[in-house]
Amino acid sequence: MPATLRTRVAIVGAGPAGLLLAALLRRDGIDSIVVDTRSREEIERTIRAGILEQGTVDVLRDLGGTRVDTVGHRHDGIELRWDGVGHRIDFAGLVGRGVWLYPQHEVLIDLVAALLADGADLRFGTTALGVDGAESGEPVLRARDAGGEPVEIRADVVVGADGSRSVVRGAVTGSATGGHFREYPFAWFGILCEAPPSAPELIYSTSERGFALISQRSPSVQRMYLQCEPELDPEAMSEREVWDELQARVGGGLHEGPIFQRDVLRFRSFVAHALRRGRAFLVGDAAHTVPPTGAKGMNLAVADVVVLHRAIAAFCADGSEAAFDDYQATVSRRIWKAQHFSWWMTQMLHAAPDASEFDERRRIGELESIAASPAGSAYLAEAYTGWPLEPPA
Repeated sequence: MPATLRTRVAIVGAGPAGLLLAALLRRDGIDSIVVDTRSREEIERTIRAGILEQGTVDVLRDLGGTRVDTVGHRHDGIELRWDGVGHRIDFAGLVGRGVWLYPQHEVLIDLVAALLADGADLRFGTTALGVDGAESGEPVLRARDAGGEPVEIRADVVVGADGSRSVVRGAVTGSATGGHFREYPFAWFGILCEAPPSAPELIYSTSERGFALISQRSPSVQRMYLQCEPELDPEAMSEREVWDELQARVGGGLHEGPIFQRDVLRFRSFVAHALRRGRAFLVGDAAHTVPPTGAKGMNLAVADVVVLHRAIAAFCADGSEAAFDDYQATVSRRIWKAQHFSWWMTQMLHAAPDASEFDERRRIGELESIAASPAGSAYLAEAYTGWPLEPPA
């Protein structure tokens, strides 16, 4: 017989969405159990990009324990570059907000440390197998613990924060893959290198050779990307070829250094057909994914969690499920706005493999329209820095 545990909220996934939800619930005195098949070391050492919207930073600051203001870097704009010429979009001047460069693994380090220090129940090395009774008053999360033994977690609510290969999604939608899906005909070849920053803010550059993104990580480590074929072997290019291509796509001026990590990031858009079934919910990448161009992934997960946390808190306070009933409609408004913005940024900055000369000239015209128009620039700034969280804080 499996060991049986009881909690108010069972959370699958110790990524940003799952850990943030656990932290918000714990602040309210609501107990939860978080399970993740990975070890703590794997979670904290998986280097991911991280541009945090104003609203995300506000949530982390309010929760406490974040190093975003000491380790992170505020950016008040980005540079759009084409034909080797840069055009700055002034976020602070246009909408009075900024974003923070603070990688996802740093957010996770903060949340794990704070939760463990507060005695939270985080179960690393525990693999979720499925959810039974999602529409009952006590759904059951079936799992296998770090020792390989079966365990059942009975809860009032089960939350799938377990990424794009979500186990919980099947219990919510009836299918592990059921949703609205789009795959793009290109990807990003990304590198981490030892070098000083090449620019104070992110550079989004497009040229006849394709797209490049120049980002930062720290005073000595930088992140950069090249548009590539989805099937590209990350080891196919020599270090010299990588730098030559980056320099060519941005018009030169990059600080070079040893490359110590390479990967290929595919572009996909996805929204699950349903985000709630009974007492089972989806948040973050389990519910949706976006191309990285608009920096919406982790921020969209945080927005989901803010809404779901308030719904769970209301339920625990008086037993009302009214906020549960509103969850999907509330978060879907932001999800589809973010999907549009991410698609818009992607198609504006990347040359499609089958693009005609008309397509390319139209795309440059679009860039010029955005950069030259205060209204166009303000839309980009408003969307990039993030819309107000719903419901209002």
